[in-house]
Amino acid sequence: MAITKNYLKTRPVCKVTFTVAEPDAEKVSVVGDFNNWKPTKKYELKKLKNGNFKGTIDLEKDQSYQFRYLIDGSYKNEEQADSFAWNDFAGAENGVLEL
Repeated sequence: MAITKNYLKTRPVCKVTFTVAEPDAEKVSVVGDFNNWKPTKKYELKKLKNGNFKGTIDLEKDQSYQFRYLIDGSYKNEEQADSFAWNDFAGAENGVLEL
C-alpha cells in the first residue's frame, strides 16, 4: 500500500493518490472524515491489471484527516499513514493524513 501527495500551486488542494495491493479483492474504497465514512463511487479505487487498486482524491491542504480502506466490506489501515489515532467508536486505530 502507498500514498502519494501532490500539492497544487494554484489552489489550496493536495491530490492524494492511494494505491492498495489487494489482488483478490473485488472492491476497495477510501473512507474517512472527509466523506463522512461513506464508501461512495467518488472514493472507490479502480482495479488495475496488476491487481492493485488505485485512485486519486482532492483534499484541502493544511488539514488532518482520519481514514481507512474498506476492502470487500472489511476495514484496513494504511501502513504508511502519517500517524494513527484511536477511535473509540470503531474500537480500533484509524490512519491519519497530514496535509
